[in-house]
Amino acid sequence: MIGKGAWRRTPGGPESGPQRALIVASFVSRVGNGLFNTAAILYFTLVVHLPAAQVGAGLTIAGLSGLAAGIPAGNLADRYGPRTIWLTTLALQAATMAAFVFVDSWLAFTLVATLDRLAATASAAAGGALIARVGGERPAAFRARLRTFVNLGVVVGTLGAAFAIQIDTRPAYTALILANAASFACAGLIALLGVPRYRPLARPAEHRHWSVLADRPYVSFVALHSAMGLQYQTISLLLPIWLTAHTDAPRWTVAAVYAVNSGVCVLLQSRLGSTVETPLQGGRAFRRAGLLFLVSCPLMALTADVPTWVAPALAVLAVCVHSVGEVWESSAGFALGFGLAPEHAQGQYQGLAGIGFDAGQALAPVLLTGAVLALGHAGWLTLGALFAGLGAAGPPVAAWAERTRSVRRGRTLPRDAATPG
Repeated sequence: MIGKGAWRRTPGGPESGPQRALIVASFVSRVGNGLFNTAAILYFTLVVHLPAAQVGAGLTIAGLSGLAAGIPAGNLADRYGPRTIWLTTLALQAATMAAFVFVDSWLAFTLVATLDRLAATASAAAGGALIARVGGERPAAFRARLRTFVNLGVVVGTLGAAFAIQIDTRPAYTALILANAASFACAGLIALLGVPRYRPLARPAEHRHWSVLADRPYVSFVALHSAMGLQYQTISLLLPIWLTAHTDAPRWTVAAVYAVNSGVCVLLQSRLGSTVETPLQGGRAFRRAGLLFLVSCPLMALTADVPTWVAPALAVLAVCVHSVGEVWESSAGFALGFGLAPEHAQGQYQGLAGIGFDAGQALAPVLLTGAVLALGHAGWLTLGALFAGLGAAGPPVAAWAERTRSVRRGRTLPRDAATPG
């Protein structure tokens, strides 16, 4: 158990009550995500008896529909306060998640999944605005610490889901779904009690609900970050398929690379992420990530050309390199995504960032399996070169954005301006 004083003794760790509350709330909700996401496809195909193709189609419709909620929800967070909107979205997610236990047809599944994705996208936008307000004097250190616990929460939830999968009964899967719904409710209660109700910041006369779309440097960053987001599914989707279909590595290697990826990110996120505070530092971190991916992708390809006993070790080495790049990439995303956004419009800007990232993740399976796997080794090399090229664009985009923000934006209210309750 982490004692109250341990938070203060951790270098770069959070020091305020609202930061602790937001971290605990985020951890709890991500434990629920880990429980549900690990077993969701099994529940809908084996218990509800929906064909896998129908589940995939429903999730695609839900994912694309959910993109529509990002900027509107962000604008609501900017107008009425981020905590208010975030708590509302958590309540909606609890309701939609619980509704999955009543799904018995493809139409019902698609409808509930769409409502769930709309709530999740809105939650990400409002939550991003709330993170910006809670960040305090060292926002990069706080965000790195937050992501560490978010990753840890997913790992804990995934381990818990393994028990239900082993039992493989409808009640076991139903318990996972309801536990995820309860995690959203618990997260909301923790935030309600521990995070103050931040007042909206005054908006300048030129503010518009779609101002972010006219901010070309920020839109460029979102495009880069969304494309670089392919790296997440390189580990979760592409490498497992490659290991099982193109190498002689034992099946346990897939589990090993997942564990290594999670472990490296948990161990290094706070240490490295707390050093990336400004947009210019974010641009350099983005470039560093691209170079590491340029190394990791060929190493993953080489697992098909080595003896059986070497392949697992080489895969773990490649994932270690890739995971360090992931830490730098996520830290760059935080520094640029938050640092380039006006304080009064964090919700709107985080909404666009979320839309871009989610769109990239939706396209990732087609691009990675359709292009990289089809080209084999050349596909891996091309993917590594793509990541390096995207990373190289990070510093120029960051410098361009800084030039358009020549005078550091002042705040009408201090970052911690809030009302109790």
